[in-house]
Amino acid sequence: MAKYQFTCEVEPQYLAEQSSPDEDLYAFAYTITITNTGDVTAQLIARHWVIDDAQGHTEEVKGLGVVGNQPLLRPGESFQYTSGTRLRTPQGSMRGSYFCVAEDGERFEAIVPEFALVADGGEGVQGTPRVLH
Repeated sequence: MAKYQFTCEVEPQYLAEQSSPDEDLYAFAYTITITNTGDVTAQLIARHWVIDDAQGHTEEVKGLGVVGNQPLLRPGESFQYTSGTRLRTPQGSMRGSYFCVAEDGERFEAIVPEFALVADGGEGVQGTPRVLH
């Protein structure tokens, strides 16, 4: 086990009721579970997202914390939150990282692997979850 390590799991979901395909607007939610899989207590300080749509448009989002929180996680503890994004295409992807600081002052990054954002055709029924670990 790495001394400093946060593991991130993602569950994306298409939000048909908040989307307007006729206006090229597709809304997605994503639920992220961040688990401290290291052996030192550490805090998530900031986030950095790279969001790509199917037309090659890339948006970067940087900011402090996640949903107004900067969770402090002891080894084995998890923090879960849900946020969202909008695309101009029915498919896209997101990837990112969290900047973290351990209680001993060590800084490290927690990587969020790329995950797919795919509209489900507008029925509003969630198909097979697209989860990448």
